[in-house]
Amino acid sequence: MKKIIVVGAGVSGLAAAVRLQKLGYDVTLYEKEGQPGGKMNQIKENGFTFDVGPTIVMMPEIYREVFEFADVDPNDYIPMEKVDPMLQLYFAQDEPLTFSNDLVELTKTLEAISEEDAQGYFAFLADIYKRYVIAKESFITKSFRTWRDFYNPKSLWAGLKLRTFSDAYSSISKFVKDDRLRKSLAFQTLYIGVSPYQGPSLYTIIPMIELMYGVYFIKGGMYTLATGMARLFQELGGTIHYNTPIDELLIENKQTKGVRVNGETITADAVICAADFPYAMESLIPDESKRGKYTNQKIASMDYSCSCFLLYLGLDKKYEDSALHSIYFANDFKRNVDDLFEAGKLPEDPSFYLYRPTLKDASLAPDGQEGLYVLVPVPELSKFDQWTDETIQSYRQQIIGLLKEKTIFTDIDEHIVYEKMYTPDTFNDRFNAYNGATFGLKPTLAQSNYYRPHNKFDYAEGLYFCGSSTHPGAGVPIVMQSAKLAVEELLKDDR
Repeated sequence: MKKIIVVGAGVSGLAAAVRLQKLGYDVTLYEKEGQPGGKMNQIKENGFTFDVGPTIVMMPEIYREVFEFADVDPNDYIPMEKVDPMLQLYFAQDEPLTFSNDLVELTKTLEAISEEDAQGYFAFLADIYKRYVIAKESFITKSFRTWRDFYNPKSLWAGLKLRTFSDAYSSISKFVKDDRLRKSLAFQTLYIGVSPYQGPSLYTIIPMIELMYGVYFIKGGMYTLATGMARLFQELGGTIHYNTPIDELLIENKQTKGVRVNGETITADAVICAADFPYAMESLIPDESKRGKYTNQKIASMDYSCSCFLLYLGLDKKYEDSALHSIYFANDFKRNVDDLFEAGKLPEDPSFYLYRPTLKDASLAPDGQEGLYVLVPVPELSKFDQWTDETIQSYRQQIIGLLKEKTIFTDIDEHIVYEKMYTPDTFNDRFNAYNGATFGLKPTLAQSNYYRPHNKFDYAEGLYFCGSSTHPGAGVPIVMQSAKLAVEELLKDDR
């Protein structure tokens, strides 16, 4: 039985560890935190329970597949229920929109805007679905070892059919005229940290996936996925060492030997690293000569996704029911996005996202109370890094003011009994997200597919990578796919 070390108990590390342990390898997982999950973490204090990072369950079959691979019932680990309506969108001047993936309800919503836009919307969904099928077959489910895996007639033809060269917003605008509908299809690129005015049009697959495959809620919140995979891994015989950061990935003569932990060398036949790829290059392989092209200068020059400012608020009252997930758009959405990605400053009039998990699971707050998760996209640290106490408190006050002005939480400041805030510094310092970029490397064309860090490391045998900064990219289902690809690459070499 070959010995494998997995570095990091985030989503991708756990998914990789489960697969390898089930396949008969002797897997040991090292995690620097005291609990599993990485950025998919949990705050549990004063009777309130909050998901730290991801909150929206899309493509549930990918979540379930890891458990099915291990021959267990996913419902025993991640009990899910469908969310409907999926999403509520609020605009500065216009009426809000409620989105359901029930075809009848969706059609009513669209026809209330115009029959022309209803036709355009459905034409958009048909178009992007075709492109999604091509992308899934030719890119998302395939890894790239060498240039031949990418530069071949089949891949190049598939790439041409994807029509990725226009930006998401321009692509959407060809189908629908109503600005609310355009925004409703464009803003989801922020889920993976890229501007809808710059990100490749292919990333409009995200709203299509929500509509066609549904949005779900896992009992206990998203963190149940992390604890479920950790439990399954240990039930299969795997070992997890918590509170155990890795000092170094050990490479000798282009061969991975294991890891160094607390100054001790621990050998292995192979290592899968699920730490953020740019961080791993700089901090876990300190000798630049062992990293090939990924020098410190190269890492610093790469493009990074945006970050997040997060408020976790425990409220001593329950507010009227609304959607589980809602988005409030800035008065000038284009300027808001430009502040994030171009100007590199805190948006003066930010868009923000609200998540109300206690609407689905009352156990996540004390009786008669509720927890509110508030997410505001902000620049990553290379663009804005002045997160002083004064800046944090000032921005917090600004967001509280917007909640009172734009949402049903008109008296929220009188009912906050628990509060925690996360900034880009939190993601940088606690979760080793390079530049505090919550979604890893930005998925530009120059940093996608073959041009994104590979699942099999190019510069040392026996070393594999998964996570949001590696191929195929960010987002929980895609990160879980990256773990699957890393395992497949290891199996190829082991054969």
